Amino acid sequence: MSPSLKKVEELTYEAAFTELETIVAALEGESRPLDESISLYERGQALARHCSALLEKAELKVRQLSGDGLVDFETEA
Repeated sequence: MSPSLKKVEELTYEAAFTELETIVAALEGESRPLDESISLYERGQALARHCSALLEKAELKVRQLSGDGLVDFETEA
């Protein structure tokens, strides 16, 4: 891991998701050495898990705030 990269656990959802998008684009783009691709893949997997965990925490908080059930928003016609 590059010294300039923050630990995944320290990233906000937005920062982690943006970095994950960058990694996906890099892996889909130009070819790179296998070890670099593996490092990018591992970082991407960690970022994806972190984003998922943050979303689950947010959903739990919303459920707690709305009485354990998600409420559908009604749209005005």
